[in-house]
Amino acid sequence: MGDGKQDKWEFIRFNGNEPVPVAEEIVREFPLTIFLNGEEFATMVCSPNHLEELVIGFLASEGIVRLYEEIKDLKLDAERGFAYVELYREVDVSLAEHSKRFIGSCCGKSRQFYFKSDVKTAKTITSKITISAEQCYNLMKELLIRSDQFRRTGGVHNAALATSEGLLEVRSDIGRHNALDKVYGTILQQKIPLKDKLIVFSGRISSEVLLKISKIGVGILLSKSAPTDLALSLANDLGITAIGFARENKMNVYTHPNRIREAGIKS
Repeated sequence: MGDGKQDKWEFIRFNGNEPVPVAEEIVREFPLTIFLNGEEFATMVCSPNHLEELVIGFLASEGIVRLYEEIKDLKLDAERGFAYVELYREVDVSLAEHSKRFIGSCCGKSRQFYFKSDVKTAKTITSKITISAEQCYNLMKELLIRSDQFRRTGGVHNAALATSEGLLEVRSDIGRHNALDKVYGTILQQKIPLKDKLIVFSGRISSEVLLKISKIGVGILLSKSAPTDLALSLANDLGITAIGFARENKMNVYTHPNRIREAGIKS
């Protein structure tokens, strides 16, 4: 589908006590139900664009698939909000298996909470990518410039796959996790190598976001927003450079600063 555009919504905006009639685009909220091997698997609320990539990335994040080639067929009924996925193998589609909490240790270091599927799919990152502070600032500026739907609606998150030189693929969604899954799906579909790649992101760095970065397999997450303490504990354990509050010419490098050239810290 397209970029989620829709007809403008008419409403009244107040400037102080003065009402002004306006018409603006409002971001779309779209329910998508995934059927896996003929059985209902999950329903997510998302933006109605790049749906095929979203489904692929979501299934990979949940540990259902590891490679795009594991998918035998994927059909979308975008009007009704259904995605039909056939795999080459049988799977247990019990939703409880993917939402059940698991208490364990991350890389044997810190005791953390996980979803059961995260234990199988989260991985430690050993990427040797390095980047300069100036390149980080430029990438965040480029993400803002290319975030057309955010400028129109103010209601979406943006995620991008990038090299140190620029953005490669940009995806938007009302859900920050969905935006990352769309990027993940693109990586799997196009078989993009990740050795020199990072993720540039508009949303808050939560533990769930950090785990998605680990599953994707990149070494740097550059965000304009704040992290949580659990996300930083996971980033430290999983070898991910977590950067937050990247705005204008400032940023906070919370973990593994060795990937930032000016940090002067040897790995």
